[in-house]
Amino acid sequence: MAAVTAGSGAGSGVGDSPEATGGSTGGGGWRRPHGPLQRYYGPSTAEAAEAAPDPTDINGPHFDPEVFMTKVRSECPLGQLLAREAALGREIRALDSDMQTLLYENYNKFISATDTIRKMKVDFRHMEAEMDDLAANMAAISASSARVSAALQDRHRRGAQLAGVQALLRKLQALVEVPGRLRRWAGTDPARALRCHARARAVLRHYRHLPSFRAIEDESHAIMADLAQRLRTRLREETLDPKELTECVEMLLQLEEPQEELSEEFLSQAGARLEAELVTLEAELPAPDPSGTATTPPPPASDILDFVDRGSSAFVGTLCQLAGSYRALFGGDTGRLEPFAAALATRYFSLLERRQTFFLGCLGDVRQALAAPRPPGKEGPGLPDLLATLAASVLGQLKAVLAYVQLFTARDVAFASLPYFKGEFCVTAVREGLVVAFVRWLCRTARGFADGPAERGAPAAPPALLLLLARLCLDYENSTISYILTLTDEQFPPQDSGPAVTPGPALCAEARAAAQRLLDHYVQVQGAAVAQMLRKSVETRDWLGTVEPRNVRAVMKRVVEDITAIDVQVGQLFEEGVRRAQSSDSSRRAFSVYSSSRAPGRYAPSYTPSAPMDTHLLSNIQKLFSERIDIFSPVEFNKVSVLTGIIKISLKTLLECVRLRTLGRFGLQQVQVDGHYLQLYLWRFASDERVVQGLLDEVAASAAHRCLDPVPMEHSVVELICERG
Repeated sequence: MAAVTAGSGAGSGVGDSPEATGGSTGGGGWRRPHGPLQRYYGPSTAEAAEAAPDPTDINGPHFDPEVFMTKVRSECPLGQLLAREAALGREIRALDSDMQTLLYENYNKFISATDTIRKMKVDFRHMEAEMDDLAANMAAISASSARVSAALQDRHRRGAQLAGVQALLRKLQALVEVPGRLRRWAGTDPARALRCHARARAVLRHYRHLPSFRAIEDESHAIMADLAQRLRTRLREETLDPKELTECVEMLLQLEEPQEELSEEFLSQAGARLEAELVTLEAELPAPDPSGTATTPPPPASDILDFVDRGSSAFVGTLCQLAGSYRALFGGDTGRLEPFAAALATRYFSLLERRQTFFLGCLGDVRQALAAPRPPGKEGPGLPDLLATLAASVLGQLKAVLAYVQLFTARDVAFASLPYFKGEFCVTAVREGLVVAFVRWLCRTARGFADGPAERGAPAAPPALLLLLARLCLDYENSTISYILTLTDEQFPPQDSGPAVTPGPALCAEARAAAQRLLDHYVQVQGAAVAQMLRKSVETRDWLGTVEPRNVRAVMKRVVEDITAIDVQVGQLFEEGVRRAQSSDSSRRAFSVYSSSRAPGRYAPSYTPSAPMDTHLLSNIQKLFSERIDIFSPVEFNKVSVLTGIIKISLKTLLECVRLRTLGRFGLQQVQVDGHYLQLYLWRFASDERVVQGLLDEVAASAAHRCLDPVPMEHSVVELICERG
């Protein structure tokens, strides 16, 4: 194009050739390209060398498209960029089309295209002017875009301010609606009401100095106070489960109720619920009555494993849940929680111990069998059968418990093979903590029937039960304890270097002591029963105004019958025992109202009953030469020793009662008849007939001493009355 332009400036002759024209350097035809063409072809080499490198100059040699595009994108808005793109595209297409047309046409018709070139110059000038106008328009558009952008930014800022105002209005509207929402949710959804109040509380407190906000706060305060009162009422309901109790206390804490009061209320309600769980478990247990004076309910129907499982899932689970809730609600304040949980856990463990007392259930069965009424002609189970059943049941239960415990030492249990566990478990836990402790507890429980004072109005332990328990403890001393310890050592062998164990003889001594105490108590109870009959018979009779005796009193016959029944009862469980050799005339021995040393026909042949003599002096002389009788001495484990003890207590009571009465002649004779009747039958039950005879002689001597007219009845008449009676 430079050549074409130069050629047109040299001349317009048809004969001019491009070579000649191109080689001319005349000054008339060449001028510097400008406007669009200049931008299209770029500056000259000299201008390019003089100008500083500009990568954003689209017409310069150092043009960089990436830098140019970055600058345009950062400075021009989107509309301007789109317009600029469209204009540049049109320019490029137009220039390319024009330049191609000019190139082809001028190259072929250069000589004939002089006018056309001149016209093109004009067109180029017009085009340059148009491009200048376009640039001015583009600048105006850019300024307009800047103004539009500023307007948009101002509108956005005003919109943000408007949104803030609207949000503030919504918050104010929400604060105004707080009392209504609290009133609506307080009865149906207290937790939602608390959340609403918690969100509004800080704002209301901050702007409380404003009257409108203070009114809203006061109304909200009244609603939440009423809600707190309803929550406290609900807190005292007995039907709350642990989760509801925790939620109720948590809401009260959010209402800023006193923490001390809430902790006490929480533990009180939790204690009531746990107490109900313990009462449910306790209902399955026999009554805690170690003395045996209360009626024992039937054994529980559930298995011990079911009992423990229910206790663990109900009581223990609830206790752990409530303890965790207490810590979560009240933090590290465990001063009340620890004694509270310890007391309940102690009660629960005591219930577990009572549930394992199978022995008490067996005793309940025995007592029920002894007290059950029997139809005439039908006898109940005898004492040997009850003893065998009791011993077998207790021993079988102990074996079953050992079998349960042995599961902890199975081979598939990982910790069972550890030496420190096995040694401690076999000796400390099983032998000492289970077996030895059970034997000692059994002895203490059995002995409690004799040592424990009976409650007022409660029935005493039946004498047959005392006798049966004495025999059971004696059997434990003789064989059962040795068998149990041997069985335990076989199933749970102790280690050589393990802790010391309780020796078998020590347990046997405890069992024998319990048996001795029970048998002594049995003698005292039975002796007291017979003595009570004799005491009432003496205290309720008029011994001064009584008539001449013709029969043995009925109470004496009842005494002999009761002693005979006791002899049969004791004989079922204990051996006969050893008696001293009896004299040939024991049953026919004369019973005198004086001492046996003055009996006529034996020691004093010249004695006559009517001879005056100081009976008090004779009684004292007799005591000097007679053996002292120990009334409450320990009895031996045989029948004759037990019966002797009962007879001694009975006759000693009769003696003391007679000493307190004043008798007439016939009263003395009635004592003579009664004493002879007792002598005829009681001597055969005692281990030594001299004990019976000696006590009866003291009774007769005391009666003679207390008699106003001591005239005895003839011995033959006494015998006749006793034989007839």
